[in-house]
Amino acid sequence: MTAEFVRDAAATAAVFGFFASAWFGWAQDEPPKAWKRALVAGSVLSLLTAAVGGFLTWRHWSDGTVFDAGTSRAFGVVVGIEIAAAALGAGLLARRRRSDLIPAWVAFVVGVHLFPLAWILRDPLIGVVAVLVTLAAIVVVPVARSRSLAVSAVTGVATGTVLLAAALFSTASVLL
Repeated sequence: MTAEFVRDAAATAAVFGFFASAWFGWAQDEPPKAWKRALVAGSVLSLLTAAVGGFLTWRHWSDGTVFDAGTSRAFGVVVGIEIAAAALGAGLLARRRRSDLIPAWVAFVVGVHLFPLAWILRDPLIGVVAVLVTLAAIVVVPVARSRSLAVSAVTGVATGTVLLAAALFSTASVLL
């Protein structure tokens, strides 16, 4: 287990599983037809993982957590900045008629916001996810363009896959 507390690892599985499903959903905006079944399977597996993570969080609720008043405040500030940056960038991209780039921008903001969260939550797995999501966000636009694919499809698959893998890893670390 990479998280200091079992409850935190379980909550990470729930959160990453939920958001993986959202990213696989976003990928369904304009994917190649051959991707449809895999994207639906990714969404369903992500939601099941989130549900298991939620159950395990509930089951281990009294086992302790890294969250205290200071950690909670710092977490809230980082997430607030993330939401503001994602919304501001998305608004600017939409205004410039570059809405196709919004998924890559949001993935970049998500990846970057995970760096301080990894430190705040003392969880190296979140740091690995930060690196992978940030790198994915940087390469998705050129990859999508080189293959004539929608940026939303490539971004959703890349980000969803990273988050689902981390959610499954967190779930396994709680169960083993």
